Amino acid sequence: MSWVGYSLMMFFASVAMYLSVRKSSLLKTPIHLTNLAMFALPLAAYLVIGVGGQHSLHISWWQALVILVTAVIFSYGGNKVSLKAISIAPNPGYSLMLSKSYVLFTTIVAVIFLNADLTWRKAIAILVIVGFSALITITPRAAKKVSSNRWVLLSFAAFFAWGFLSLSSKYLFNHGVDTMAFLIYIYAIVTLCIIVADKVRLGSIKKLTAQEGWLLLATGVFSTLFNLGNFEAIKLAPNVGYVNAINAGSISLVTILAVLFFRDELTYRKAAGIIGVTAGLCLLLL
Repeated sequence: MSWVGYSLMMFFASVAMYLSVRKSSLLKTPIHLTNLAMFALPLAAYLVIGVGGQHSLHISWWQALVILVTAVIFSYGGNKVSLKAISIAPNPGYSLMLSKSYVLFTTIVAVIFLNADLTWRKAIAILVIVGFSALITITPRAAKKVSSNRWVLLSFAAFFAWGFLSLSSKYLFNHGVDTMAFLIYIYAIVTLCIIVADKVRLGSIKKLTAQEGWLLLATGVFSTLFNLGNFEAIKLAPNVGYVNAINAGSISLVTILAVLFFRDELTYRKAAGIIGVTAGLCLLLL
């Protein structure tokens, strides 16, 4: 499968995963259990695929160090600071747009340091996707007063965390690390971080309703497909920024489906953003 095929797999899995997470949040499912499902269940799937298939799990000590830093700081740490920034920002969309703008960062860095490809048409497409995504994520009526601008620093921390997560994976893939090995080690470390840092207990899992349990299972399945598509696409793509832009563009379909499933509001502003993001995706993929 080409990087475009894996990117499309990532795109639709991302949408399904987000909708599952959104439904879980409406049911008041504890966030740490949702996070655990997003890492522990994919880890089990990757272990089965990695051990059962012809995948080399061998890595050097230097690659192991890069994976450790990537898992703890960029993956787990990035997720924590992003959630915190969203919770204290005057508008959740402000934080999301700052952190998701890492697309521009990874695109440029990949060209300079990883000898990645970048055409004018694809560069314009990425700018269009990022720009019109702002119309979707930022909701004027959601603005609130804040006592400090700490959310800005946290958003930029997430910005660099997501960016270096993509760049680190591309670096490791370029130096012979198997995609499945990368996913297994990253997800094992992050799962351990969640269990230890968030103090997950078996009792909290037993208290879940059947509906919450099935939703967490769905979240895990879609997370498995999302990350497999994401990192396989990053491995094969001429520039990691292309994959990141498609990932960011999935917000347009999420917005449409959220209107249908959760009765979210669809304003003219968001509709314009969806049209713009869709146009940018078409320009990037054609």
